[in-house]
Amino acid sequence: MARILLAEDDNSVRYFLARSLELAGHEVLAFADGEDALPALNAGPFDILISDIVMPRIGGIELAMKAKEITPSLPVIYITGFAAVAMEDPSGLNGISQMISKPFHLNSLVEAVDHALAKREAS
Repeated sequence: MARILLAEDDNSVRYFLARSLELAGHEVLAFADGEDALPALNAGPFDILISDIVMPRIGGIELAMKAKEITPSLPVIYITGFAAVAMEDPSGLNGISQMISKPFHLNSLVEAVDHALAKREAS
């Protein structure tokens, strides 16, 4: 079981992702954007960050940068509905573990979480 911080601005997607990850055995704290997630991030600790890239106020990349300041080894999974962003070189996306383009199958997200956690434990 992992403690996951989830930031997603679409209410129905956020609820659906949080519920699915909880059913997979994880503890999930879900927020509407990076600004709402910051207090929880500072209270931590989290095992993984899952964040939409494009959100109002504080987006996913800025949130990940702040998270990496607190926990440099924190795996980050970006989710995005913008195909052009997903096809860019991810090396500039601050320690990305994985990027998933919307729409995606929930099994893909659970597998990405499992992969990121296994990679973190191995290092």
